[in-house]
Amino acid sequence: MTRYILRRILVSIPLIWALATLTFFIIRLAPGDPLAIYYNPEIDPAVMETIRVRLGLDQPLHIQYVRWLGSLVQGELGMSFSHHRPVVDILRETIPNTLILTAFSLLLILVVGVVVGVISAVRQYSWVDHVSTLGALFIYSMPGFWLGLMLIILFSLQLGWLPASQMQAVDAEYMSGVGRLWDRILHLIMPVFVLGIASAAGVARYMRGSLLEVIRQDYIRTARAKGLGEGTVIFKHALGNALIPIITLLGLYLPFLLSGAVVTETIFAWPGMGRVTIGAIFARDYPIVMATNLIAGIMVVGGNLVADVLYGIVDPRIRYE
Repeated sequence: MTRYILRRILVSIPLIWALATLTFFIIRLAPGDPLAIYYNPEIDPAVMETIRVRLGLDQPLHIQYVRWLGSLVQGELGMSFSHHRPVVDILRETIPNTLILTAFSLLLILVVGVVVGVISAVRQYSWVDHVSTLGALFIYSMPGFWLGLMLIILFSLQLGWLPASQMQAVDAEYMSGVGRLWDRILHLIMPVFVLGIASAAGVARYMRGSLLEVIRQDYIRTARAKGLGEGTVIFKHALGNALIPIITLLGLYLPFLLSGAVVTETIFAWPGMGRVTIGAIFARDYPIVMATNLIAGIMVVGGNLVADVLYGIVDPRIRYE
């Protein structure tokens, strides 16, 4: 197992480098000038040129790439053009917030998707199966930004049950420990629901199909013939094998969650990496865009690696050596 993990990490290094290189040249060749944020009709053109030289934007593209790659090897991500702060400090503040949102969304996807999928498979062709199928199709078809706006209108503006934005109340620092925890939960409910519910609907459909295929196998018939209860047959003998394709999906859902977090964080003003990325793209803030894409690539590779390792936990027949 250890050799397999190390081999996967070594293979991932050139993949991440290729992703970062492609992002570098795409963002540099995109139309727009990062110095537009400094533009003022009264500013001296010589001052603008001085700023360009200080930021290294006067150098040829290949020189900029070599300098950026050298800084990256040394662990330096540069200085933000728009925030005038080290990119590392910005990411240190925003990445934990995005990880919180993504982790709870993954939990929602796993719990809701598996539970609904199992119930649909066990109650095949019943009204429960039909309702869950229709509901999953309806939820899966809804755009995330539209769902987020509808939830804000209903639960924040109309009912006043949930906060509409941010990840904590303005007066959170004056609350008790339990109060701050409850306030954070309330702020998490809508963003997590919007980010994870569509994927949960997809997992439910995959879980239903996978479990139906497994319970038709001969060893399941043998277990039932021995007189085992239906719950034991489903949860002890069938569920483990049915979860293998679901683990694959969870590893593949990580990049979708990260891309969806950009929209979700923008809608709910969640102070995470996705919201910072949107602002950096519009401001042509190259260092932040490069850093966030690099971190996202590492997260995607890490998520796929975790999914591969979980195969061996769910199905002991799988060996890596």
